[in-house]
Amino acid sequence: MRDKGLIFGGLGIFLVAVTFPVWYNVAAGTTNKGPEPKLPAAEKQCVAPTETMRTSHMDMLITWRDQVVRQNRREYKAFNGATYEMRLTGTCLKCHDNKAEFCDRCHNYAGVQPYCWECHVDPAHLQRSGG
Repeated sequence: MRDKGLIFGGLGIFLVAVTFPVWYNVAAGTTNKGPEPKLPAAEKQCVAPTETMRTSHMDMLITWRDQVVRQNRREYKAFNGATYEMRLTGTCLKCHDNKAEFCDRCHNYAGVQPYCWECHVDPAHLQRSGG
């Protein structure tokens, strides 16, 4: 039992090393909560509930794309019974018109690069170019 001090010392160092990220974030005053995108002021209702959009908007957009391109279906019936046109630029970006303050905040935080902008144009780019 002469190694008792070494064992407890080693366990202490191990616990400090394993929990360092937690203590570092507490000391820095940061949280693991993601960024809050700037929501549109004019609209109160989206095509889906907020939590659904936060977790599954990418699936919805892919489904919309497939239905429009492959099946020529262009209308989406929302959870609340409202009907929307399945268009990124005409529906989503009509309300969320500032890509930098809405889309980019979360995408940059998550480290993802959506391929939406390979075909679609950022609305702010249109305003700057006069198009």
